[in-house]
Amino acid sequence: MSRWWSIARATTAQPDRGFLTRAAVALGSNLGDRAGLLARARAAIGELAATRVVAASPVEETAPLGPVPQGAYLNQMLLVETALTPRALLEALLAIERGEGRTRGPRWGPRTLDCDIVLVAGARIREPGLEVPHPELPNRAFWQRELAALGIVPGEAGW
Repeated sequence: MSRWWSIARATTAQPDRGFLTRAAVALGSNLGDRAGLLARARAAIGELAATRVVAASPVEETAPLGPVPQGAYLNQMLLVETALTPRALLEALLAIERGEGRTRGPRWGPRTLDCDIVLVAGARIREPGLEVPHPELPNRAFWQRELAALGIVPGEAGW
């Protein structure tokens, strides 16, 4: 059993089996084997309890954001269906990041893997550490392109 899978499974809260929702999850990486990291993240997310990856946007290379000098990112958006609560999904995504060597450095700094919940169908969430829609969505044209590739328009059709 690989390291990231066991960490994500071990820290995932019990799903609410009576409710299945859709979420848009952004992946990004600008350190190491960027494409490999995105592939492993996709696989790990698909292995989470009561969760499946329904669709994935094309992978896109983008310039880094913020003031910290660093290399280009590979980014991708996933459409997932899950019975996990948004908080449980976030905890699982953070565990996947840690399993791939992610450490929290300076804001806007380089990272092996970044997994963000961008949207949850029909949800508006404002909790410590979890804000949906993601507050940076209006500022990230690449997220908007990736969502469009998945047929998702924020604010429309339940999003």
